Amino acid sequence: MALLLTEADVRQILTMPLALDAVEQSFRYLADGSAVLHSRQRLHIPGKSYLHYMAAGDAADGYMGLKIYTSSRQGLRFLIPLFSAVTGDLLALVEGDFLGQMRTGAASGVATKFLANADASAVGIIGTGSQARTQLEAVVQVRKIARVNAYGRAPQRREEFAAQMTARIGVPVRAVSSTEETVRGADIVITATTSTEPVLFGSWLKPGAHINAIGANFPQKRELDDEAVSRASVIAVDSLEQSKMEAGDLIHAFGKDPGNWSRAHELAQIIVGKVQGRTNSAQVTLFKSNGIAIEDIVVAGRLYKIAREKSLGKEVEMWPDEMREARGRTV
Repeated sequence: MALLLTEADVRQILTMPLALDAVEQSFRYLADGSAVLHSRQRLHIPGKSYLHYMAAGDAADGYMGLKIYTSSRQGLRFLIPLFSAVTGDLLALVEGDFLGQMRTGAASGVATKFLANADASAVGIIGTGSQARTQLEAVVQVRKIARVNAYGRAPQRREEFAAQMTARIGVPVRAVSSTEETVRGADIVITATTSTEPVLFGSWLKPGAHINAIGANFPQKRELDDEAVSRASVIAVDSLEQSKMEAGDLIHAFGKDPGNWSRAHELAQIIVGKVQGRTNSAQVTLFKSNGIAIEDIVVAGRLYKIAREKSLGKEVEMWPDEMREARGRTV
């Protein structure tokens, strides 16, 4: 029997501290080789929807699975089938919208923990959508933040975002009227947009700033100009393979010289000390987040375990035992 966990179930269980711990663990699994990862693939029917899918497994916890989702003008629909790595049984079907928001925020939180200056206290965030909310929730867990400037294109929406997030994170969030005002003086800069053109320019960055760039995961999209990338002394990515496929910020900045990719290192290697991160307080550091499946699978595994302990979710019969036995005899 598989366990169906709806968005409501996920929201009941998943907190940012839990997400931060699980996502950091997912990077450690990558670093020690106990995790395997397949980069995102996209199926597009011209003029219609996209189907996106990405897979991962971890030998340590014994889970494997994939995140599969569609995107269209009507919105996005996320599903994570979670399997036992030992038996191959389907353990859970997890609705993955909120989970995805939380693990994306947590990935930036983990990067901030390991790359931002210890005394970083001022945040500038460009973008005020659902992903922006979990970005701030994560960052305030790992640094003592005193103030946040937020910019979104719609004035009313950014004012509402500022008011809501001030109440949610307990830190003053101020809506500002330009991207430059958002970035100037910020110790931590977050870009969480759908832009195809740069919204963050390197000339605005203060020495010592840390950037979490999460919005562009198509090769033709970018949020950062070339200078913002070139100023970064440390460039961390969640997956080099996936970044070469879809990290538009780096693809544009690095151009056609493959040697430029030697500047980018996987965050997992920085976390475990195999690659050096920040070495002084004046360095600009950059985390280019694309979102990788091992984050989803490790978080989903945690949710599944807790849901079983708390008797949450709904049991769904997928393959009766007799059908499994019959299939096993004919394979």
